[in-house]
Amino acid sequence: MPAAVATNGAQEGRTVKRQRTDQNEVVVKSQRQTVGLVSPTSVPFTSIALGKTTFQLTTSVGRSLQTYDLRRGLNLVFITRPQTPEFITASIAWKDLVFAAWGAEAAESERGVWIFKRGKKIAELEMPLRHEHNIKSFCIFGSWIIGACDNQILVWKSSNYELYTTLQSVTASAFTGTLSSMPTMLNKIVAGKEDGTVEIWNVSSGKLVYSVLPPAADYGAVTALQPTPALNLLAIAYESGPLIIQDIQADKKILQFNASAHGTNGPSITSITFRTDGMGAGDDGKRAGVMATASNESGDITLWDLNNGGRKQGVLRGAHAPPSSSSPGGVSKVEFLPGQAIIATSGLDNSLKTWIFDESPFNPVPRILHQRSGHGAPVTTLAFLPAASDGSDASGKWLLSTSKDRSLWGWSLRRDGQSTELSQGNVTKKARKQGILSSEGRDTIEALKAPPITSIACSLNRDGGMGSMPGKFPIWQSGKGKTKNSTEATSMTGWESVVTAHQGDNKARTWFWGRKKAGRWAFETQDGGEVKSVAVSPCGTFALVGSANGGIDMFNLQSGSHRQRYPARLTPAQAQQLKLDLAKAEEAIAPAAESGKKKFYRGQGKHTAAVTGLAVDNLNRTVISCSADGKIKFWDFMSGALKHEIDWSGAVEITGLRLHRSSELAAFSCSDGCVRVVDVTTFKLIRELRMSRSSQSKAFDFADFGFSNDGRWVMAATSSFVCAWDLPTGHLIDVFKLPSTCNAISFSPTGEYLATASEEHVGVDVWSNKTLFTHVPTRHINEAELSTILASEGQAPTVSGEGSISVIGTLANAPDAESDDEDYIDADLDADADLDALSSDLVSLSLVPRSRWQNLLHLDIIRQRNAPTAAPKKPEKAPFFLPSLQERQANPAIANTNTTQDLAAIEQERSRIMKMDRQNTVSRFTSLLRDASETGDFAPFITNLKSLNPAAADIEIRSLSSPITSFDPESDACNELVAFVRALSYVCTSKRDFELGQAWMAVFLKVHSDVVVDDAELRQAVKEWRDRVVEEKERVEMLAQYCGGMVGFLRAARV
Repeated sequence: MPAAVATNGAQEGRTVKRQRTDQNEVVVKSQRQTVGLVSPTSVPFTSIALGKTTFQLTTSVGRSLQTYDLRRGLNLVFITRPQTPEFITASIAWKDLVFAAWGAEAAESERGVWIFKRGKKIAELEMPLRHEHNIKSFCIFGSWIIGACDNQILVWKSSNYELYTTLQSVTASAFTGTLSSMPTMLNKIVAGKEDGTVEIWNVSSGKLVYSVLPPAADYGAVTALQPTPALNLLAIAYESGPLIIQDIQADKKILQFNASAHGTNGPSITSITFRTDGMGAGDDGKRAGVMATASNESGDITLWDLNNGGRKQGVLRGAHAPPSSSSPGGVSKVEFLPGQAIIATSGLDNSLKTWIFDESPFNPVPRILHQRSGHGAPVTTLAFLPAASDGSDASGKWLLSTSKDRSLWGWSLRRDGQSTELSQGNVTKKARKQGILSSEGRDTIEALKAPPITSIACSLNRDGGMGSMPGKFPIWQSGKGKTKNSTEATSMTGWESVVTAHQGDNKARTWFWGRKKAGRWAFETQDGGEVKSVAVSPCGTFALVGSANGGIDMFNLQSGSHRQRYPARLTPAQAQQLKLDLAKAEEAIAPAAESGKKKFYRGQGKHTAAVTGLAVDNLNRTVISCSADGKIKFWDFMSGALKHEIDWSGAVEITGLRLHRSSELAAFSCSDGCVRVVDVTTFKLIRELRMSRSSQSKAFDFADFGFSNDGRWVMAATSSFVCAWDLPTGHLIDVFKLPSTCNAISFSPTGEYLATASEEHVGVDVWSNKTLFTHVPTRHINEAELSTILASEGQAPTVSGEGSISVIGTLANAPDAESDDEDYIDADLDADADLDALSSDLVSLSLVPRSRWQNLLHLDIIRQRNAPTAAPKKPEKAPFFLPSLQERQANPAIANTNTTQDLAAIEQERSRIMKMDRQNTVSRFTSLLRDASETGDFAPFITNLKSLNPAAADIEIRSLSSPITSFDPESDACNELVAFVRALSYVCTSKRDFELGQAWMAVFLKVHSDVVVDDAELRQAVKEWRDRVVEEKERVEMLAQYCGGMVGFLRAARV
């Protein structure tokens, strides 16, 4: 993903190097979208009824809004686009429109309010000049649109979206953002303030009507306002915890109670809602008067019966996750849907839920109806699911992700509604039985889940889909307690297909992907160490577990049995035999050293540090492991014996392993900021991939890396950068920067997508592969370009997928958008400082593609083969819209007159053209050749000749002239043939583009051999070229003979 993109340009009639349009523009990848976001911000959701059939709920996901339809099971129906310039601070739905206020924290930043309809921006509200505060909340009633800020309230007319007036606070106390309208008050709103007062404003006249004082001075700021179904009554919540229901017209307190779910010192109420269907209160649920309250500091929802002085009716425990040290939480809003026994809630745990109340039997606490959610904490691991079976086409549809919130999710990149979390059992039911939900804090609830996942391995060859292992069974049991019945059942239906390693745990756990639930087995390491890496064999039958103590164990996924250790376990007799073998090996150490091969015995080779990577080859013959001790080991899959070892322990620590099975290449991330690629068949190091050779790159540790689907690229994430290397050339071809540190990346098996996860983001960014739909020049990024990228700002896909940088759009805006693929090749051929010859003493070949010069000598044959086999046939009948010959010659007299006049005009124009200066028709090739003949600098001419395609180069060489062949008496100022031969001599002297010079000379002699015989000066120039070629040939032969002799001397046996 080079930060430079090649663009088309023209300079003096030739194609030149494309210049970068954006220093951080992604070349190989284009931004697609972000998945996994539902309600990750503190902005409350907003709802609107669509007739009498359904409701739509709209949530904020940063700079976009997402709308879900209740009747469709909270399916996503709209995503607003374009995204707002800054983060959304408030939103409200009104009729068929959605209003979104956006702005940044800085006072001088830009702010605005955009209006969306069915996901598209249609208008925006007029903003006051020098507006320095963000809008916290909205209220729309009648013909007024109201927005509350810290120090003022903005009023717009809903008819034309013009700013009507601004209401300034008359006291030093700021508005809290709580805003509401009273149904019985015309043109009036109520607004809460930091000092606990509630002000009543007339928005039409812009005057303060009345201020409702708090019952006590220590109640604190107003945190929530909500009018009740009863007229003139307003519910007011305060920061210290109390909630009162106030008669606004009489300024009289009707009810007061402590609404906190955890006593006096509990969290303050931030959301209030009333049930309006006239049911739910009383012992039988047949009376009206139900209120629900929630707090952004707790995950519980409290339900109240307001009849007979008010009482707590019930508490919905754990509706959303409460805040914790690892992730935010709490309920951002709770709302009864008008006229329905349904309550909708959203939380900072990135979830949106609807709950329904049962009438028979009556239950005051609702049950879950629908929910949409995602990770509540930053994503830590990503993995695309492989193909469903050997030989089947990979779909690239499903993406697995894990997070610090201890969840494992499967995301569908085709249909958002299919995304789901893999179940770990009924955790909420277990917590309720153990009384955990009634206690404060979230860590005790998380303790019922598996620890955070650090590694994922998967193979779907034995996955049975929804039919895998039917029935109920205990999860995550030891394989020692297996039953014969379960093993027989899985032989027909399939078994677990996903294995995970967990932070600080010595057990690897299995999962059923088809049933989206936890599996039966928890594989414990034999040496008791923490599980650091996992792998699944290609057949899907065996799981391998790497320990922090250096041990490797293999388990059977069907039965849960332990099958092998690496190295294999020794019996007492085998251990004694090993000692004897080692004693004999010490005596034969000299012959072994001379052979260059080390012999390993059964039981030898255990890693001395944590096993950081595991993989199994395509045929289940070899197990590859790497460790923090700097060693790579190749084990026999069946016997557990060590076959080969690569030792880098003196230089680096190995932190990860990725295997590309089809190409048999393994990549290893190392502690020195380098990804090393090894051929697992020859055990040879073939590539060392770094961001830069400078010391700056050594500071980066790779968080994650992997191969592309075809094994041609290696992708790696380090700090906030994602890099791509081209394996055939070893070049760094792309680098782009994310807004925050990148935790994980994964390449889809189809090559369509690249998924990335960031430290400060709960969603997963998905990037599209540009090379699938357009040509992308993958040239090497030099040091200067890399420095620019490292200093640039980060970028990430939008939720809606709009606004992405596309190479197609870049070329469409280029000066020459219709240039062919030759222009792309020119960008790759530009001479960079780091692509020059390694030394002036070495003969180097050209970087020009072989198709540019190999066909020069055979263009005649190619044209002959491409010639049509038959002449074009004249159509039997002309098209009906062409005039006939008789019609065109209807008036012969007029036709003859016009013909005579036309011939005279053509002859006059021809005479004028013939008199023009001949120098204006000279091509750039000829102009550069003549300039080089005068100055002696042939470099610009050679660069131009290298950029020509074979047909153009052939025409230019054939068009060379000399005084002998030219009919122009003034052409003897420059003998172009002699100048061309001297240019080829320059190529030979410079020791570059050696094969190009030979090809050009071959074409030259083929075309102008007769002139060479007749022209003495040209013959002398060709002789000089031949002498230089012979001289260079002898020098290279001498060096080759010297090297051959030295190698033979070193290989010979010496005493």
